[in-house]
Amino acid sequence: MQMRHDPVYPSRRSPILADNVVATSQPLAAQAGLTILQQGGNAVDAAIATAAALTVVEPSGNGLGSDAFCILWDGNELHGLNASGRSPSAWGPDRFPDGMPYLGVDSVTVPGAVSAWVSLSERFGNLDLPTTLAPAVRYAEDGFIVSPVIAKLWTNAAETLADQPGFSETFLPGGRPPRAGERFRNPGAAETLREIGRTGGEAFYKGPVAEKIVDFIQANGGAMTLEDMSSHQPDWCGTINTGFDDVDLHEIPPNGQGIAALMALGILEHTEIRDHGPDDVIAVHLQIEAIKLAYRDLHAFVADRDNMTEVNEEALLAPEYLKSRAALIDTTAAIDHGVGAPQRGGTVLLNTGDSSGMMVSFIQSNYAGFGSGVVVPGIGVSLQNRGAGFNTVPGHPNCVAGNKRPMHTIIPGFAMKNGQPLMAFGMMGGPIQAQGHVQLLLRTQLWDQDVQTAACAPRWRMIDGLDVACEPTMPRATLDGLAALGHKITVESPDNAFGFGGAQLVHRLPGGGYVAGSDPRKDGQAAGF
Repeated sequence: MQMRHDPVYPSRRSPILADNVVATSQPLAAQAGLTILQQGGNAVDAAIATAAALTVVEPSGNGLGSDAFCILWDGNELHGLNASGRSPSAWGPDRFPDGMPYLGVDSVTVPGAVSAWVSLSERFGNLDLPTTLAPAVRYAEDGFIVSPVIAKLWTNAAETLADQPGFSETFLPGGRPPRAGERFRNPGAAETLREIGRTGGEAFYKGPVAEKIVDFIQANGGAMTLEDMSSHQPDWCGTINTGFDDVDLHEIPPNGQGIAALMALGILEHTEIRDHGPDDVIAVHLQIEAIKLAYRDLHAFVADRDNMTEVNEEALLAPEYLKSRAALIDTTAAIDHGVGAPQRGGTVLLNTGDSSGMMVSFIQSNYAGFGSGVVVPGIGVSLQNRGAGFNTVPGHPNCVAGNKRPMHTIIPGFAMKNGQPLMAFGMMGGPIQAQGHVQLLLRTQLWDQDVQTAACAPRWRMIDGLDVACEPTMPRATLDGLAALGHKITVESPDNAFGFGGAQLVHRLPGGGYVAGSDPRKDGQAAGF
């Protein structure tokens, strides 16, 4: 990696270079991971500590009721973990005559993030779970000072979620969201985190925490049962991948949208993109068109892996199929393929690397900011709204049913080169994640940008049909050129920067150690020693 740092992008951040690194969207959470590394933990322990801390210090994107996915290199082998939860057994299309709700108890599936922490700790951790959760417990009990971007998202969420069961009691102290610079405490979450550590997660899925979650959901008209909670298990699912030149991009298999990133990259393999620079009109145009084609198939065929019986992942990633899709791209005009990106949401992403060579890409999310808006009183558990990822179309592989995983937007990314780990990375933000993976991979691998430059670079986001959102930092010539090709360009103001996600990247250096970058659109940082 040449670590080309391009000064044209508006950021004063430099990449971090160290033997042990953590990159995430909130500085206190990054420091939690570093603390665990300094106590003898490995990259997995640091990831767990960072993820747990994020549930406390960035509640606008995740919580104890989140789902999670992970890709990790253990020093010898790549592993993939799917810790997304399934729907309540009583769910079916008849329960939702008006379509899937976006908020409230009937949008909640079984939360899986805690099971990810437990499984990772048991299989790969050096330290015990109470030790890795200790920084999060401290932030919850003693409080933390709210950071600016999170404060803004908190305020935005309060406008729509104040009336959801339990939300105001936990997240609107004194009747309003905390402002940047104010201290927020969540003692209920502190006690729940202690119980998770003490019982190895048993309390959350089979014990008193599970009982409180189920009782509160049922009291508000939901269908979740203790059996739904206790039967949850994460899956060591491996990864799926496709190549671009000598780099392989790895993603978690469906039910996530990572396959769309693989399809788009596989399509771009058969285009002239190598002849253009990262912000050239044709380079951006080709990426947009490839993403459109990938998302069309994503929405038509992708669901819980067990339900993809008509068209499976092997068919969607077949080289000849991707080559045929590339042939549909017109380099002289944008085409409306009749697709749309997933809805916006709230997610957190983290990447870690340690001096032994272990690397982790981990993502967890409540989906829509604070998720369903439902917060179980007294225990600090905000519940995701992943049920909104289902549809009610009869016969569709992603049609709602009991004990089924919905289609997910959150995806960790991992790049390999010649069978060796290269980069743990990703991007939060529902509609941009697969699109962002493609943009980050091409910037770092095809165009040799260092990870911080890639994180700072201007982004685009396919919305629907010919509509494309772009950041105002994109060169004017590129914006004008895309419009001339027929793209309907909207330049979103900096106030809408959340729609362009938050990237975190950890890139392995040939001589050992890492270079890490963190997105300036978020409050976070890359840190190391």
